[in-house]
Formats: sequence, C-alpha cells, structure tokens
Amino acid sequence: MFTQMDWLALFGYLTVVMAVGLFFSRRNRTFADYMFGGGRIPWPVIGVSLIATSVSATTFLGNPAEAFGHNMAYLMCNLGVFLGILAIIFIFIPQFRRLRAQSAYEVLETRFSRPVRVLAAILYACHLILRTGVLLYGPALVLAKIFGVNIYMAICGMSLLAIAYTVVGGLKAVVWTDFLQFFTLMGGGLLALAYCADAVGGFSEMARLAAEAGKTEWLILDFDPTDARTLISAGLVYTVFEVAIRGCDQQFVQRYLACKDTREASLSTVLSAVLGLAVGLAFFWVGSGLYVYYKVKQVAPLPENAGVNDVFPLFLLNALPPGVTGLLAAAIFAAAMSSLDSAITALSNTAVKDFFPRTDDDDRFILRRARWWTVVWGGLGTLAAFVCVLGQQSLLTKALFFTSLFTGPLLSMFLFAFFRPDTRPGAVLAGSVAGMLSLLPFTRIPILPESWHEPIYEFSWPWNPLITVTGAIFFTLLFDGAARLRARKAAAA
Repeated sequence: MFTQMDWLALFGYLTVVMAVGLFFSRRNRTFADYMFGGGRIPWPVIGVSLIATSVSATTFLGNPAEAFGHNMAYLMCNLGVFLGILAIIFIFIPQFRRLRAQSAYEVLETRFSRPVRVLAAILYACHLILRTGVLLYGPALVLAKIFGVNIYMAICGMSLLAIAYTVVGGLKAVVWTDFLQFFTLMGGGLLALAYCADAVGGFSEMARLAAEAGKTEWLILDFDPTDARTLISAGLVYTVFEVAIRGCDQQFVQRYLACKDTREASLSTVLSAVLGLAVGLAFFWVGSGLYVYYKVKQVAPLPENAGVNDVFPLFLLNALPPGVTGLLAAAIFAAAMSSLDSAITALSNTAVKDFFPRTDDDDRFILRRARWWTVVWGGLGTLAAFVCVLGQQSLLTKALFFTSLFTGPLLSMFLFAFFRPDTRPGAVLAGSVAGMLSLLPFTRIPILPESWHEPIYEFSWPWNPLITVTGAIFFTLLFDGAARLRARKAAAA
C-alpha cells in the first residue's frame, strides 16, 4: 500500500535529481563540457557512475529473484570483472587517452576507415537501444503495480525525468545523479535486507537458514559450458563479455575521457568493480533472506501464482512500513533512470561524432545538436521499452542474443586497431559480419521458431561474446591474408 509518506519520500528524491540537472545546466558552454564534463570530473564520482551505469533495475529486482530461485552462483561473474579490468587498465584506457578521441569509434576510423567506424557505431547503437528497452521495461512492471498505473505511463514517467535532466545538464548531471542514484539503490537494498533479517530473527539466523537451504552457494567448480552458473562460464568466460562492454561501450569510454588523466580513469574503473561486488552481494543476500522469510520461516504467505520475479516487489508493497516503500520505489526509479541517462548521453555523442560529423559548425551549434539528439535517443529508448511490453518476457532473451551478437565483433575491431592496425579495412568489415554469423551454430535464434533452427551445440549465454569475437578474429585474419596474397600475386604478375 503506497501511503502519503511514501509519495513524499519519492517526490523528495525526484526533486533533488531534477535540481542536480538544473544546477549543471549553466556550466555547459562547449561540447566538451556537455559530453565529457570538461575532463575534470573527480575519479571517485566517475567510479560510482560507472557502476551505476552497469547496475540497473535488473540488478535491484533480478538478483533477489536469482538467489530466491537458485543461489548466488552469479557472484562468480565478479571474477570475470576483475580479470577484464586488467585489460581495460593496461590496454584500452591508455589507448583512448593517448589518441584524445571524442568517441570510442573515432579510433577505428583513424586506424582503418570511415565505414569501419560507422559499422561499429551501428552495432553499438543497436545493442544499447535494445538494452535500454529491457532496462526500462523491468522496473516499469514493478512501478506500475506500486502506483496502480498503466505500464506505459510508468515507462514514460521514468523516461521523461531522465531525458529532462540529461538534456539540460549533460554528462556532469548524469554522473552526479548517478552518484546520488547509486547510493539510493544501495541504501534501498540494505534497508530491505535489514527489515527482512529482523523479521526472521536477525542476520545470523537468516544466514544460517539460507545456507541450510543452499541459497548462499556461490562457487560451483563445474566446467559444463551449457550451464551458465559454473566457474568456467560465469567466472572465466564472462571475462570476454566484461572487456567488450567496458572497453568498447561509449558509455564507459566517455567516462574514462571525463577523468583528469589515465591514472584517475584507471582508479575509477577499479572502484566501480569493487562497488559492483558489494552491490551483487547485497542484493543476492536480499533474495536469500526473502527465501527464509517466505519459505522457511513463513512470516507471510506468498500468493499461489507468484513467480520468483514477483517476490521482492510483493515484499516491498506489503512488508515495509510507510515511507520505506517510497524510498524503495525511489531506488527502482534511480536504477532505471541511471541506465537511461547514460545510454542517451553516449548515443547522442555517437550521433554527433560518428554518424553525422560536421567540421564546419561552431561549438555552440554542435552543443545544440547534441541536446536534440539526446531527446531523439531518449524517445527511441522509450519506444524500445514499449516493444518489450508487447513482447513481454521473451524480449529479455532476444536482447541478450543481440547483445552477444554485436559486442564480440566490436571487441575484435578494437583488438585489431590496437595490435594490428595494418589490417585491411575490408577484412575488418567482412570479418565482423562473419563473426556475428559464427554464433548461429551454437545458440538458438530467439526471433525464429525453434523448429526452424537447431544449434549444433548450445552453449550458455556467457559464451556467446567469446564465440563471436573468436569468429570475427579468425575470419578477419582469413580475409586479410587472402587480400595480401592476391596483392602479392598481382604485384608479381
């Protein structure tokens, strides 16, 4: 039941968020100010913003559902995070900082050609719009129930607020609201955990009962590639996925360039990894605690038709005192808006610098174009969430498939740019497309009926970026070698 205290807590939070955007609106005089904060944003704020960008409402709602239904096995993904960060610190950040790029994909034109840069930007935009739609759809399901409104109204409410403060405040507004939203998200999770633990006899009792039920198991020493909840899949292979996101995603690169220097950018990404582990632990413990609350201690009954994704929202609505539910609703708002604001800022930069670059415009006109593109991408992200409503849960599977399809070839482009920049641009283009196709024998295509496509061997989802990046590298080398051989034969003739 949403009370007046809850509404007060929610509106108080949203007022602060909008005030942050308005505060920074006066400090954006140039495109560099708007997109990179003038390169002077403190690294701890960037670090928190990086994890706020990564940790979405899917974490807030999905991690408790995962622990309630299974265990904490996905904590092993943090091993992949820390392994991936080594590559980010020693390879990607120094390269981007050295080249003084204003877009991640500018590097690809410098090393190869404009078509390579445009293809990379297209793959990135497709991946990010799909992801944004899913990340708005998930929390909208919960907020629609809390407020008793249509799900489309919930989506529009989150979108309009995020677009408004992003348009006026730029990256400074994004990272500082992310800073606020991260602690709102984390505080909300810890608050829910505290109430849950208190209701079942304290944290020690909750932890004991959760362990007995198998809900705290996290290290699964299994090497079955068809199971995502194993050390090799969630722990080791996930490294490739993490490098592809942190190294090739404009949202992350934008923040690396917003730091003062390479050292501070590296510190920010390490901080984000440490905070990510803390968030994962907190919300997996929420799910384990809810299992004890509902299944072991049976403090309250669960509706017969309640699925694992419904458990945490039911707890928020029915078990928490007035005011606290409002704070938790604010945390869900926070997670959703931090995903959208980062996405549309990055996509605006991609539109201005990668898709439609113009060298004859003055800086103020470029700034105005960037703001308009922020609105456009915000609208497209909202439409993607509407599509998710129509497709319902199946969209999550589809988004995961296409994310894997795009991120591996993107990573291969950057690896060739950094380590083999003399590769033929045509080979990079053809190899990237072939890399995407290489995924098809190893996973189902979610947009086709199952009877139309049967994979040779179906790997679990963490393997998909590894498959596509390996395929892209192999075919790029193959096409480049063939082109060099033809050139030598032509020269000899």
